[in-house]
Amino acid sequence: MRIRDNNKVELVKKTAIELIVKEGLEGFSMNKLARACNISVATLYIYYKDRDDLIVNIAKEEGRGMSDTITKDFDASMSFEEGLRVQWRNRYQYVRDNPMMNGFFEQLRSSSYQQEFLESFLADFKLAMGSFMNNAVARGELQEMPFETYWSIAYGPLYSLIRFDQEGKSMGGRPFKMTDEILWTTFDLVIKAFKK
Repeated sequence: MRIRDNNKVELVKKTAIELIVKEGLEGFSMNKLARACNISVATLYIYYKDRDDLIVNIAKEEGRGMSDTITKDFDASMSFEEGLRVQWRNRYQYVRDNPMMNGFFEQLRSSSYQQEFLESFLADFKLAMGSFMNNAVARGELQEMPFETYWSIAYGPLYSLIRFDQEGKSMGGRPFKMTDEILWTTFDLVIKAFKK
């Protein structure tokens, strides 16, 4: 039996992510991955049981990393504005530092892998975010609302700006580049939308 080569494992993961972002999940296969890595298909099966095992393992590992980044310096007891500011900073930083992973997660978000991906980090993450929202409501900083409404107002603008930035253009094809001024001006407007 061959020994697991950690360099090959990293190459396989990196290449799989790139192929999935470029060609989508439908266009991704173990054969294409092996060719792109310049290894045999049999080598892939030393590391992963099958295509699903590969994708789920990458999603779980990277999902935990994303969760760790997003919750860095965050505490559910923070004031609403302070906590949301930390969330915006961390989420934007994560996407900026990991644009390929953001594309990979976008592919998973609208696929049959979504649930397994979310379960890899969602329990603790959801608890922290739920506590943060409940604390803000209890302190009177935020009115009670469905979580989906909250998320859409709190993070929808951020992720729209990120998408415009990654595409390099906004609506109508106008050139767009994210700046700190745009980011934090938008954040201030989001905070105003939440104020009673």
